[in-house]
Amino acid sequence: MISRTIEVRGDQTLEQLHRAIFAAFDRSDEHLYEFQFGKRPFDPKGPNYGIPDPHERKKGYGDARKTTMDAVGLTSDRVFGYLFDFGDEWFHQVQVERIEHAIPTVTYPRVTKRVGQSPPQYAEE
Repeated sequence: MISRTIEVRGDQTLEQLHRAIFAAFDRSDEHLYEFQFGKRPFDPKGPNYGIPDPHERKKGYGDARKTTMDAVGLTSDRVFGYLFDFGDEWFHQVQVERIEHAIPTVTYPRVTKRVGQSPPQYAEE
């Protein structure tokens, strides 16, 4: 199993969480992404957040650059999905382990645990 434990503050955005996941898995090439907060971890019919297409308005689709972690109403043990790269479709299951007060002297987001080696972003790497 490959996993990362990342701490974020409630006032940080989903975009900041995306950047932390991107770095934690040693990615190098940016692609579109989406967080899915439906009834199960990968539920495109639930509330989703990513980078909205300015020419298309989708109901239930929010802007990850403006939406904070607090705004999505996370609770301990909540599981949601993160889809990176709509072509290669890297699915991540995100598990909220606990919610605590941030430490004022710590810079967030931060990776606190790494399990396993990051897979290459592309199969030919």
